[in-house]
Amino acid sequence: MLILKNISKNFKKGSKEINVLKNITYTFKEGKIYAIKGHSGSGKSTLIKIMGLIEQCSSGEYYINNKRVSEMNDKELSNLRMKYIGFIFQDFNLDPYLSAIDNVILPMLINHNISKEDRKNKANCLLESLGLKDRIDHYPKELSGGELGRVAIARALANDPKIILADEPTGNLDKKNEKVVLQELKKLANKGKCVIVVSHSDEINQYADIILELDDGNITTYKGKKNYDE
Repeated sequence: MLILKNISKNFKKGSKEINVLKNITYTFKEGKIYAIKGHSGSGKSTLIKIMGLIEQCSSGEYYINNKRVSEMNDKELSNLRMKYIGFIFQDFNLDPYLSAIDNVILPMLINHNISKEDRKNKANCLLESLGLKDRIDHYPKELSGGELGRVAIARALANDPKIILADEPTGNLDKKNEKVVLQELKKLANKGKCVIVVSHSDEINQYADIILELDDGNITTYKGKKNYDE
């Protein structure tokens, strides 16, 4: 589903060049939840932004569904992102001036395969499936942390992507709401999505099928699934 081949990322800082990622090679598959862990500055967020087509790598190749990203123009990249990738940000980045349902509708506005008439119905269904039937008309300031996380998940699913990328989605949540969000992400993997979560929390260990650890820009270890108790 998602293949990284010798991905490197360098930044200039004054006269120095900093190597944030160094020849990362890995294949991510459908139906699994992956955790990417590592200390601050290890390259976790940079890596997931490259996978989300938000940043470009300095060298290497990246494939989504066997499509080579480096060969695509801006329009093709936008279509690929819309079709295959749903992104969940650390602070969720919901529009504070839009209700929950309108936040979920927002990414559908550029999807010509979803008619205007179907957008609201699909957003309703997504929010209801995440236990938010009674919260669809509420604004972000009226929602709890766990509810905000679930709205963000619904928004990420708006265009039915095959890949869900989550950058520290529970970083600002308490333990109870962290568990709510991680359980929902686990359910998505069980339904066949490829779910990739950047997290510094050990809680993700109970949900991940595979744990990748980044250290100094390299993948140093990966581990099999740990016990998961719903």
